[in-house]
Amino acid sequence: MLRLNNIILPLDHTDDQLSAAISVKLGVEIKDLLSYTIYKRSFDARKKSNITLIYHLDVVLHSQLERELLETFTGQTFLKVSPDTSYHFVTNADVDFPASNQLRPIIIGFGPCGILAALVLAQMGLKPIVLERGQDVKQRTKDTWNLWRKGILNTESNVQFGEGGAGTFSDGKLYSQVKDKRYLGRKVLTEFVKAGAPEEIMYVSKPHIGTFKLVKMVENIRAEIVQLGGEIRFGQKVEVIHRSSRGSQNGQITGLTTSSGERLESRHIVLAVGHSARDTFQMLYDTGVKIEPKPFSIGFRIEHPQSVIDRARFGDEAGNSILGAADYKLVHHCENGRSVYSFCMCPGGTVVAASSEEGGVVTNGMSQYTRNERNANAAIVVGISPEKDYPEHVLAGIDLQRKLEQNAYRLGGENYQAPAQLVGDFLRDKPSVDLVHPEPSYKPGIKLADLSKALPDYAIEAIREAIPAFDKKIRGFAMDDAILTAVETRTSSPICITRDKSFQSNNTRGLYPAGEGAGFAGGILSAGIDGIKVAEALALDLLSQ
Repeated sequence: MLRLNNIILPLDHTDDQLSAAISVKLGVEIKDLLSYTIYKRSFDARKKSNITLIYHLDVVLHSQLERELLETFTGQTFLKVSPDTSYHFVTNADVDFPASNQLRPIIIGFGPCGILAALVLAQMGLKPIVLERGQDVKQRTKDTWNLWRKGILNTESNVQFGEGGAGTFSDGKLYSQVKDKRYLGRKVLTEFVKAGAPEEIMYVSKPHIGTFKLVKMVENIRAEIVQLGGEIRFGQKVEVIHRSSRGSQNGQITGLTTSSGERLESRHIVLAVGHSARDTFQMLYDTGVKIEPKPFSIGFRIEHPQSVIDRARFGDEAGNSILGAADYKLVHHCENGRSVYSFCMCPGGTVVAASSEEGGVVTNGMSQYTRNERNANAAIVVGISPEKDYPEHVLAGIDLQRKLEQNAYRLGGENYQAPAQLVGDFLRDKPSVDLVHPEPSYKPGIKLADLSKALPDYAIEAIREAIPAFDKKIRGFAMDDAILTAVETRTSSPICITRDKSFQSNNTRGLYPAGEGAGFAGGILSAGIDGIKVAEALALDLLSQ
């Protein structure tokens, strides 16, 4: 099988035209083409009058012809032998586990990182126990809708906590910038497809799933883990990590105690708690686990009519079904030294309430697989750092997040409505009196407010400079009637739970910090990849004992 790169065709091409393009590129007859599969498909929209599709394909011909083609095109980058992209377990998947001297591994958290860690451990025969503080995805959905529809927050079952993690109520983006020489991302995508995700996520350049499909997919993966001997317990918040001290700097994990009072013994615990488990971070810090502060970002959600973004990005091709709803990725370096960028852009989506603590307002973005809601939304955020903005102590970033969220709660009327302002009014530093278009999508609702009071002055200054700069790249971005909703604070974890080359905590053996919460991922795919890496390291260590 050969990997054939850079076949370029117009948007409206047929399957026959694709086959013809392959034969022309290789200089073979169409009848010699036994089969082909799409490895990756992207589009080039730099010329709006001529948007094209770009294919990377795995092509099957007779073996002798494949050898001849490789000789003919020696040194050419567009043709090579297709690499092996299948996943290979690091240890025997049929081990007899547990032996009398072995304790089962425990995974704390059942978001993307915990799910993939649990799945791979189960596939290797290691029967993990998963503890998730939130509820199963169906109950969690009900609890989340209670906040969106009624303003009633369940602090243990919400957008942040529960089966599937924060990514369940999101756009379901499945792409990252992680270097992936072992094709672990394809392992993640393959498992998602097996669990019910659309097959196209294997080859489109920016795959996504959407909330409704994610819900069913997560349930199916859970069922496989259980069928393989794993165990998943919901409503099980971890209150204490037990760590035997070896001097002041090192220790060995020995187990944990849950909120129900149950103590579980284990020498291998994966910590995949997500970026909002603030009480868990405090407990770990108090226990002596090494934690460092790290940069994150703060800002607003911005909403435009999706048609405005489509037209700016695709011109006359706006609305083409192959292109779908347009997205964007923007960055601006400001005169005050700050950087402002778009984050978690949700085409055809909604802005959602993402609070996990009483008395705080947090926004996030979500969309379904179809991405067919009226508005586009994205976070517009300012990068901040512990050295400059929260140097007081290791967990000071959490204190800053909480302060901003509580302030947004007050500005919104203290009922989980979010403070909002028209972009034009925000740029001119004047109050918004009424909304025009688009209608804000945030539920349980918005309250018009002065957003200059929602963030530190340096952030307001930076965002006011960045929005007109973004308008030069996306015409209409600074439109007067676009809507800003506050506040976005959960862009990433404000701390890093450091680890060494064995993926174990630097000062606590047997503890495997992983995923977004520990500072090692930034999205569903990268979190899933990190979960696999940690599961592999844990398995090798456990089975060597």
